[in-house]
Amino acid sequence: MGYDDRRPSRDFGPREMHKATCADCGKECEVPFKPSEDRPVYCRDCYQKHRKY
Repeated sequence: MGYDDRRPSRDFGPREMHKATCADCGKECEVPFKPSEDRPVYCRDCYQKHRKY
């Protein structure tokens, strides 16, 4: 029995997606959180450029 076998299954169902506009390229995208006005939202491609390693 592995570690994952002991953990209860968490199935929250499909995520609610919210439409947003990328702060860098202006492309419309969908994100799994409700965007707020005080933080920029990036599309998948631009997010990779801004990600801190």
